[in-house]
Amino acid sequence: MQLPTTFNDLIEEANQLNLYDKLVNQLNKDFLLANVDLDFHEDILPTSLKLLLHETVYKLIQEKFTEYLNLLYIIDVPEKAVKALNGEDVLKLAEDVTFLILKREWQKVWFKNHY
Repeated sequence: MQLPTTFNDLIEEANQLNLYDKLVNQLNKDFLLANVDLDFHEDILPTSLKLLLHETVYKLIQEKFTEYLNLLYIIDVPEKAVKALNGEDVLKLAEDVTFLILKREWQKVWFKNHY
């Protein structure tokens, strides 16, 4: 599996394979498991999904760091990838972590669909 390198590539691939709704459902499932109050509607636009997810990750980093770490653990975002990010600008960090979350969730959905 070749992972997408940008948000637009990820969404394009999800739409081509008709798996965008499954990606949203997987996000909802993992956020619920992590006790993070965020529930996306199934027909949310990709841009809105990205914006809401980014905003939530930013707030978690700023205000609820333990919940943020728990979310990354539940979703199974690679620790090595998170540590490789530059943490000087929290807004940029939240954006990068948002993409890591989406990539990991996409992996789960893709594998479930193919195997």
